[in-house]
Amino acid sequence: MSRNGFAQKLLSGRQSLCVCVSVVMFSQALLNHRGTENQDATARPSGVVRLRARVKLTDSAPLRGLARKRFFLIHGSLEQNRALVEAIERQPLVTRDCYYTKNGASPALIEWLKEADCESVYCRDVEQDSIAGSKAVPEFAMAFAASEKEFGNATTARKWLTTNLPPNLRDGFYRDRKGVIDALLKQAQASSGAPVQSVMTDRNGTAFFTDLAPGTYVITNLVPTELGQTLATWNCELQIKADDLASEKPYLISNRKDRLVKCVAVEKPAPPCQ
Repeated sequence: MSRNGFAQKLLSGRQSLCVCVSVVMFSQALLNHRGTENQDATARPSGVVRLRARVKLTDSAPLRGLARKRFFLIHGSLEQNRALVEAIERQPLVTRDCYYTKNGASPALIEWLKEADCESVYCRDVEQDSIAGSKAVPEFAMAFAASEKEFGNATTARKWLTTNLPPNLRDGFYRDRKGVIDALLKQAQASSGAPVQSVMTDRNGTAFFTDLAPGTYVITNLVPTELGQTLATWNCELQIKADDLASEKPYLISNRKDRLVKCVAVEKPAPPCQ
């Protein structure tokens, strides 16, 4: 190889090496920039609302936490969500007792659901005394017998007996409510242009909305909550200010007025069964 050819080859190799190094350095810089952006997004302060729901079934009853109830946080003010609030207020509603009675549930099953304020049979375990004895629920006893025949083991049969309940008694009421909620959520997201946050209260009636930006929101339960003989609906504004981002913001709701209560439910008598 001539001296000129060797020099040209060496120069070409150096140019290729420079290009490779430049590409690597550019890629690393891009990754570092994106990493910094992600860190900035993660470090950005956000608000937390500690929701507490405490209710009275009657005027003489003590306040208690409203357990296992779902609440929603929608972007925008009440005025901006007026159409949604009106849809919530005018929706027809079948109560739990009316639904199960209409679908042929026994009084024992309806009472079992009411004992723990359950909407479906999945909300708590079915114990042995609900299968046999004076407190037995006929639907559970029949489902247990079918499950025992299917699984050949009493323990497994009791655990899985819900699979042998008719669908309308197993989770039909929940599915009906979910259909109503899904339609309202679709309307809420369309009107606000933002995702809707959802939380469920714990056994003490407490839940947390997190990662909130400053602004105006509406707290709602979308479908009325049954409180004995009444139906309670919450639709209230909540303000998240810049100062609220540094700490947890308490927000107490109830069906009774009190100086600490931020949102009082609108209560209506439960409609009679049709």
